[in-house]
Amino acid sequence: MSDLRTAPTHTALLIGLMTFGLFFGAGNLIFPVELGRLAGPNATVTGAGFLVTAVGIPIVAIISSAVSGCSSVHDMTSRVSPTYATIFTCLLYLTIGPAFAIPRTATVSYEVGVAPVLHSDGVALPIFTVAFFTLALVAALKPGKLMDWVGRYLTPLFLALLAILIAATLIYPMPTTARPPEPPYDHQVFMRGFLDGYNTMDALASLAFAIVIVEAINRRGLTSRHDVTRMTIRAGLIAAIPLTLVYVSLAWLGRTSTVAVPHADNGGAVLAGVSRHYYGAAGQALIAAIVLVACLKTAIGLIVACAEIFRRMFPAGPSVRLWVVIFSVGSAVIANAGLTTIIAWSTPVLMFLYPLAITTIILGLLDPWLGSSRIPHRVMTGCVVLAALPDLARSLPVQGAATRAMTRAADAILPWASDGLGWALPAIIGLAVGWAVSLVSGRSRRWGTSS
Repeated sequence: MSDLRTAPTHTALLIGLMTFGLFFGAGNLIFPVELGRLAGPNATVTGAGFLVTAVGIPIVAIISSAVSGCSSVHDMTSRVSPTYATIFTCLLYLTIGPAFAIPRTATVSYEVGVAPVLHSDGVALPIFTVAFFTLALVAALKPGKLMDWVGRYLTPLFLALLAILIAATLIYPMPTTARPPEPPYDHQVFMRGFLDGYNTMDALASLAFAIVIVEAINRRGLTSRHDVTRMTIRAGLIAAIPLTLVYVSLAWLGRTSTVAVPHADNGGAVLAGVSRHYYGAAGQALIAAIVLVACLKTAIGLIVACAEIFRRMFPAGPSVRLWVVIFSVGSAVIANAGLTTIIAWSTPVLMFLYPLAITTIILGLLDPWLGSSRIPHRVMTGCVVLAALPDLARSLPVQGAATRAMTRAADAILPWASDGLGWALPAIIGLAVGWAVSLVSGRSRRWGTSS
C-alpha cells in the first residue's frame, strides 16, 4: 500500500489534470469570453466574482466531500433527511446529466464548431448528436480508464489547441477601442460575475466528480480519509491553476475582440470570429476541434458520474453499464431541442440548486465540528430552500402573476434578493441557529445523563 509520503508527484499532477479536464467543458469556454466582451473596463472585478463560483467553489466542493468522508452527494445530504437526500441528488444529477449539462455539451459543439462549417439544415444536428454520444458512450463504458482518457490524452490535446488560439492573441494583439460596459455589467459587477459562474454548473458537477476523483485516488493506494483529503487538496490546487489561467485568458480574449469581431451573439461566436481573424478558414477548423474536445471530455465524465450514483441510489435497478446507455441516449434526444432552449430552462433550476449545493459544501467542510447532529443541516438547508424559491421564480422563461408576486415579496424582505443572493443571509442565520440549538441540546442530553 502506498501512502501520501511515497505517492509520486505525478499522481497528484495526473489527478489534478483529470480534475481540470472534467471541469472545463462547454460553458467554461463560452461564458468567460462573453463576460470579458460585455464587461469591458469592469472585466477585472466581474472576472474575480466569476472565479469564485467557477474555480473556488468547485475545488472546495471536492475537498468538502473528502473532509466529510462521504462517498457521494447523497451521503452528504442524508443528514437533512433520507427523502431530501434522494430528491436533491436526483435533481442535481439530472441537471448536470441528461436534462441540461450533457445535452449542452453536444449542442455547443454543434452550433459553435460544426454548424458554421456545414451551413446545413436541422438534419445535421441529429446526425451529429448520434456520433457525439456514440463516442462518449464508448469511453464511458470503461470508467476504469477514465483517468487515462481525460488526464493523459484529452486534456493535453485540448490545452494545446486552445493555446494556439490564445498565443496568437498575445503575440499579435487585436486592435481595440474604448468601450463602456454593457448591461448588466455596468453595476454591481462583482455579484454579476459571481452569478455568471453558476452557468458553468461546476459547483454542481464537482459534487458529482468527487466520486470519480476519490475513486481514482483510492486506486492509487490512498484510502484513509486523511490521505485522500490531502491528495484531494493537492490535486485541487493543481487543477485551479490552469482553470484560472484559461478563464483569465478567455476573458481577455473577449474584451479585446470588439473591433475584430464587432457582431456576435454569444461567447462561442466570439471564439469562432477570433479564430477566423487569425487563421482564416483554418481558424474555423481550430475552434471546432477545441470545442469538440472540451465538450466530449466533459460529457464522458458526467455520464460516468451519473451512472455510478444512480446505481448506488437504486441498487435493485439497472446496472452501471445500462445507466450509461440510458443517460447517453436520453442526452442525445434532449440535445435536439437546441442550445437556446436548454439554456433558457436551465437558468431557473440553477438559481434554485446552486444555493443548496453551496449549503451542502459548507456543511461538509464543517463536518468535523458539527459532529453527528442533524439539527444544523436541517435548519440551514430549510432556510435556504425557502429563500431560493423566489430566485427560481424570477428566472423562469415564462412569468405569471404568482411568480411576480413572489419575487416582489422576496425583494422587500430579503437583502440582495434582486441580485439573486437572497438566500445568503437566511443561510448564515440558519447555520448559526441550528448550530446553537445543537450545542444546547447536546449539553442538555449530557446533563440529563449525568443526573
